[in-house]
Amino acid sequence: MRLNKFLALSTSLSRRAADQAILSGRVSVNSEPAQIGQEVTSGDKVILSGMILKLPRYKTVLFNKPVGYIVSRAGQGNKTIYDILPDSLRDLKPVGRLDKDSSGLLVLTNNGDLAQRLTHPSFQKTKIYQVTLDKPLSENHKSRIQKGLTLEDGISRLGLNGSGMNWAISMEEGRNRQIRRTFQALGYKILKLHRTSFGSYEINQLKTGEYIAISTDDIL
Repeated sequence: MRLNKFLALSTSLSRRAADQAILSGRVSVNSEPAQIGQEVTSGDKVILSGMILKLPRYKTVLFNKPVGYIVSRAGQGNKTIYDILPDSLRDLKPVGRLDKDSSGLLVLTNNGDLAQRLTHPSFQKTKIYQVTLDKPLSENHKSRIQKGLTLEDGISRLGLNGSGMNWAISMEEGRNRQIRRTFQALGYKILKLHRTSFGSYEINQLKTGEYIAISTDDIL
């Protein structure tokens, strides 16, 4: 890991400010003056202005969100996922959202790099949802969704696998209520929307309301 990134993660400094601290001689690595662009590991002793620095301990969990809970700390009269999760996980932020009426896989973490790699369009992380409609999807509407349907905020293009009222939906983007709005534009109502995977993370046998801690030392 580059030293300026180490400094940014272990302090409130930006990477640019970290570089300035290195240039000004305020940083040492293993009792030697630090250099711009220097690589460090967790075994190195990094000191900034006399203070020994350590990387924050990352926590990441996979959570099977139930229907009826919002993904927020401020419920404003609604039940939130933090009513279910223990206090030790209240500092974790959700990566992406699931609306109140949706369920399934939610990733929560304090690892900013992981969140960036899961959500930034350049990394193209696929999300998969199990969807039940209020009526069978016609072949014409299936084709239109696969080719791309125009919504008020742009083109919505979804992958579809299934038949009748039950479909597996795959997508790489994730605008607000995009799946629901896509089907609503064609006259369908979604009765169930359940996310089963996000990138390489899968819900597997995780029961509703349960969570499991995972290692993110290697960012997927």
